[in-house]
Amino acid sequence: RRVLFRSAHLDTGDGRMHAAIERARKVLAKPIPILLQGESGVGKELFTRAMHESGPRRDQPFVAVNCAAIPESLIEAELFGYAPGAFTGARRQGSPGRIREANGGTLFLDEIGDMPMAMQARLLRVLQERQVTPLGGGQTVPVDFALVCATNRNLKREMETGRFRQDLYYRINGLTLALPALRERSDLATLVTRSIEDVAPGRGLRLGATLAAHFAEYAWPGNLRQLDNAIRTACALVDEDETVITWRHLPDDLFAELHRDSPDAPEADPAATGNLRAFSDLVIGHTVRSSGGNMSEAARRLGISRNTLYRRLKRSRSQAMPKSHTE
Repeated sequence: RRVLFRSAHLDTGDGRMHAAIERARKVLAKPIPILLQGESGVGKELFTRAMHESGPRRDQPFVAVNCAAIPESLIEAELFGYAPGAFTGARRQGSPGRIREANGGTLFLDEIGDMPMAMQARLLRVLQERQVTPLGGGQTVPVDFALVCATNRNLKREMETGRFRQDLYYRINGLTLALPALRERSDLATLVTRSIEDVAPGRGLRLGATLAAHFAEYAWPGNLRQLDNAIRTACALVDEDETVITWRHLPDDLFAELHRDSPDAPEADPAATGNLRAFSDLVIGHTVRSSGGNMSEAARRLGISRNTLYRRLKRSRSQAMPKSHTE
């Protein structure tokens, strides 16, 4: 059974991502450590999980450790385990540690550039000797795992400044793969479509044409993580009779960023109006204008029927007219 990156759907048409997948595929069954580099949110753990599920260790554990998220005082016990009673607060039965938990499978060390220097030395020893000794003493245990490390730091620069061990760098850097940022990828449309289908399967939702164009121009500083959150929020805000995701369905922060960079975006945001109906009317008016007054085209972009569009426009105009007063 050989499945290439099935679960992550990673190969979606971008040339740089395809090249990274092909290079990773060639070393899946070989004892070569992989170092993934890329900005936060580009999908380094997703990529690693896909490699694990596609390789010969797929039926064994996948253990992910975020080295930046563990307090420095606990990282040694977390990684290497500890003997019973090794320190105050330790579990009575001790702990095997994440490295031993990965035995037979894949160990993913995310943000390895944030690992304290003392722990770098211990990790290097484990990688060289392929055995781990728990904190507080105890029997040394042999371990076997595929190693993937990831970082958004420049490790060569970290070595020059003395914050990362040179010997560890060359131990973990068997094959370096640079994952592209979302703004550099050519498959954004496919990623959006897949994300929508994952969140709202079978509903037939899609981005409006104008919004899709602004998505393509946006820098996406949070990369895939930001895109996924935006799509989840937008799908949750779409009414049952709508099929098109528009400006009014965006999270407020993304709306504000797109609006800042997009002169043809609606000139208000939900937080500013404080009134979802008023904002909806604003989006409708903008869509009608950008469609050149073509009501069928405007209705199509909005994902509503022409009758619904006429009804909303009539309501909006009636609310905008000054009320008459009887003397």
